[in-house]
Amino acid sequence: MKRTATLVVAILALVLTACKADNSPKKQDNSAITTEETKDNNPKEGKETKMNVTEMNSEMFQQKIMDFKKSPKTWNFKGDKPAIIDFYATWCGPCKATAPVLEEVAGDYAGQIDVYKVDVDQQRELAALFGIRSIPSILFIPKTGEPTMQNGAMNKAQFEEVIKSVLLK
Repeated sequence: MKRTATLVVAILALVLTACKADNSPKKQDNSAITTEETKDNNPKEGKETKMNVTEMNSEMFQQKIMDFKKSPKTWNFKGDKPAIIDFYATWCGPCKATAPVLEEVAGDYAGQIDVYKVDVDQQRELAALFGIRSIPSILFIPKTGEPTMQNGAMNKAQFEEVIKSVLLK
């Protein structure tokens, strides 16, 4: 009886460990992952898509957007052109729907607007800084003036309306 119980526990532990194994590569919090590389969509078609949205971490935010550690209460934008920051999560359905639209908008306005995305699960400090409670939340940062936040998924027409009225006015 004792042997059977030990054997069952050992098999159960092995099965649970095997189910828990996650072989996917992990993102590190300390490195900015840029998706500005060319990828083949379908090798048979030979089409390539250039990714224009950059994954942002806390260090990169401090360098390119605002140093919230030096002046936490004052908005002092460091960028040389307007920016859009998408606060998202990998498990969020509306975030997944917004991602290709944002990628398209980033391509259309390349050179005029910087487009970033922040994974709220990976960058909790940035999510807390802006009080992100629902995702997607999209921060529109004009070159001068205060940023504005839009909550919820947006279509291309909505993005373009905000870009023209807030960022490129």
